[in-house]
Amino acid sequence: MDSDEVVAALGGPRAGNSQVAADGGHWMRYQDIGVTGIYGPGMLLVGVAIDAMEGPLVRLGQVELIARVPSQARAEIEDLARQEGAAVRVNWSGDPEIAAWGVSMGTALEYGLTAEGYPEPKDRVITSALFVSAELAEAPYEAGPVMHWCDVREREKSSGSWPVKTNQERSHWDWSPQKAVGPLRFGMTPQQVADALGGEVPAGRQGHYPYWWWRSGAAGQWTLTDDRFEKTGVSAHYSYPEGHPVLGAVTVHGRTGPQITYAGIPLIGATPSRLDAAMLQHIENHDLGLHFTPSGSPVPAGLRIDVNATRAGDAAISEVTFVSADWEL
Repeated sequence: MDSDEVVAALGGPRAGNSQVAADGGHWMRYQDIGVTGIYGPGMLLVGVAIDAMEGPLVRLGQVELIARVPSQARAEIEDLARQEGAAVRVNWSGDPEIAAWGVSMGTALEYGLTAEGYPEPKDRVITSALFVSAELAEAPYEAGPVMHWCDVREREKSSGSWPVKTNQERSHWDWSPQKAVGPLRFGMTPQQVADALGGEVPAGRQGHYPYWWWRSGAAGQWTLTDDRFEKTGVSAHYSYPEGHPVLGAVTVHGRTGPQITYAGIPLIGATPSRLDAAMLQHIENHDLGLHFTPSGSPVPAGLRIDVNATRAGDAAISEVTFVSADWEL
């Protein structure tokens, strides 16, 4: 199908957003139905991504694929694959991928609504899925059209297990708001960051060329944006106030990062709902102004952090990004 035929099949034009790459790759997110169409050259449909929260329910045989508890979906998928003689492997996110069916599973954090109608993160993840054509099925996330939509080459790869350190196993860091996180001071160069972490070499680096569709080997200067330090359990994020990278924010990983507290509240590796409840109670007890982070978590007004959730198997646990004074949240 071409893009016009997809629109007709969906009942006419729909609200959404899209991007087009220089090589003809294109994707279109049909936002109101939670579906993304991924197109190759000639605007021919080669992939369909279904959102965990907003997408339609999709069934493969008798197996429901979308908005499921991941371990339950995995068990049913593997059982169906055995019955049909299909091989199941683990994709980059640690989820089942079946080339014979052109299916690559994923997950996303589940959200609900508060009594006041605000979105709030839940304490678990639920399944999403990518469906691709036969020519992309052997390596969906290595195919150009899919990479234009979701480039995972520089992301942390999962083996399919998500071990979580206990609070006793974690180191404990101090935090000086808008100044420093443990040994990392905002304004450090990437080399100073690595030195402060005992010379640890980044396990992964992310960046970009001047234009998003450029790849390695293209003209233009590659710009470093993030370093991931797996041993320490943090990621460093860089800004360029004077044309060279300096530390502007630090994300402490939920599963493996050091513990940091605020007003006696452990921020890292916590159950999201309990962390939100503790923050709201602290705000109420001390008559502090209420602010919601970009991800929807409540924090005291003026506290420049972003509380996020990361996957721990079927569950979600908290991780936090601490930012400098001039970092945009």
